[in-house]
Amino acid sequence: MQNVILEMKGIEKEFGRNRVLKGVDLQVSAGEVVSLVGENGAGKSTLMNILFGMPGIVNTGGYQGEITWDGEPVKITSPRQAMNLGIGMVHQEFMLLPAYTVTENVKLNRELTKPNPISRVFGQSMCTLDKESMKRETKTALDKIHLEVSPSTIVGGMSVGFKQFVEIAREIDKKNIKLIVFDEPTAVLTDVESKWLLDTIGEISASGVAVIFISHKLNEVLEISDKIVVLRDGELVETLMRGQTDATGLAKSMVGRNVDFSSMAGRSAEEIEKRETVLSIKELHVNMPGEKAKGITIDVHKGEILGFCGLAGQGKLAIANGIAGLYPSSGEVIYKGEKLPFKKPLAVLKNGIGFVSEDRRGIGLLLEESIKMNICLLAMQIKNRFFRSFGLFKQVDKGDMKAVADAMIEELGIKCVSCEQYPKDLSGGNQQKVCIARAVVFEPEVLFVSEPTRGIDIGAKKVILDYLVNLNREKGTTIVITSSELTELRSMCDRIAVVYDGKVKAVLKPEDSDERFGLLMSGLDA
Repeated sequence: MQNVILEMKGIEKEFGRNRVLKGVDLQVSAGEVVSLVGENGAGKSTLMNILFGMPGIVNTGGYQGEITWDGEPVKITSPRQAMNLGIGMVHQEFMLLPAYTVTENVKLNRELTKPNPISRVFGQSMCTLDKESMKRETKTALDKIHLEVSPSTIVGGMSVGFKQFVEIAREIDKKNIKLIVFDEPTAVLTDVESKWLLDTIGEISASGVAVIFISHKLNEVLEISDKIVVLRDGELVETLMRGQTDATGLAKSMVGRNVDFSSMAGRSAEEIEKRETVLSIKELHVNMPGEKAKGITIDVHKGEILGFCGLAGQGKLAIANGIAGLYPSSGEVIYKGEKLPFKKPLAVLKNGIGFVSEDRRGIGLLLEESIKMNICLLAMQIKNRFFRSFGLFKQVDKGDMKAVADAMIEELGIKCVSCEQYPKDLSGGNQQKVCIARAVVFEPEVLFVSEPTRGIDIGAKKVILDYLVNLNREKGTTIVITSSELTELRSMCDRIAVVYDGKVKAVLKPEDSDERFGLLMSGLDA
């Protein structure tokens, strides 16, 4: 019988009057992979934050219930205590210091030192940092997860996908680890990279380390799990053993209804190519760390949904970020027959081009402003909306702002207390819906959307993707979507461009074979 390393019994948690966990039980044995699934807001991250002693739990009254660790009852009140017990966590939202190197982030609070003449006199506190040993051990951790990046790289300039790998490397590097929580570790990864990571997790569990795996990619959950624990609205719905269900059954268990993506079908390439070119990208180079574009050339047709796919690090994310003016760029972008000043973000917005970033917390949201302000601010700044004029004076029309924000909250199903709530308090899926809502209220003619379903549950994915398709079909908005989820791109796009080594390798139809997509994404001809 396997040794039970963790047992959580009757865990309850309230934030104000909102009861987010309602007596949840969880048991994990050494070397076992237990997946925790449920919609955004189901309570998964809150349960793990309790396990890890996060300040957001401790500072809001703690929790009710019991935790037993390695046979002993514990009350975990800080992340340091959790780490000392041997619990590691790869957080959904990055816990990295942007100005520090990869090595410094991986080794933070676990630095290696070596003696020097001064330390021999005044004690260990005067030891010198053993930078070479730290770089060497960090490189070993990076190699285990197949991340080809220098340990000396500054984290702040890296792509979202590379940052996720650094988070994972930090936990893998720990020596006393007994359990690792992976909270959406593959959300920003392609299928190939996800497979590499799942193989690594398999090796970790085979070594006797327990794993709690949180993911909205149900195929990954079914592949890797020894046991699946399903949460819905803060309650334990059921516990399933390997082989007990399939993706359809698991999705229904999570959301309480059937979820079908088949209705989102693209139009024929012939139909799209007859339309006028609204945006022509020529030899676009973007110096985005970890995602450099090296000469992207492609035409975007009016009213189409164009997808960009490719492996992490091949440049697909750089396209939207470069045109939005967020990274140094060169080349030419022709919009409606005229050169677009794409190095100037404000000018791009004033031309009616919107952008939903893949980094919703770092770039996409004002976390300390209300949902209402987040939804309305861009339209206020660029299109002078939500103002009432009184002669020479203008006043913010708060009533109109509230009405629009409330309408978007209802339309997108954003789970919140009210439009006055801060986005920082929302789940990842609901934060993403706020980003989409802001773009919709801005009413762009062309909308770039990067990784719209990263870290989002299957129900929220359906809502967001359906909404984007409807925005395209009903309002004629031209949509350019970049995603690591090839299945989703194929379900909604008219054309899909494969990006490899910073250039467009080929433009395919959604119905082209998996093999052809796979070969082109790997840089081979197909």
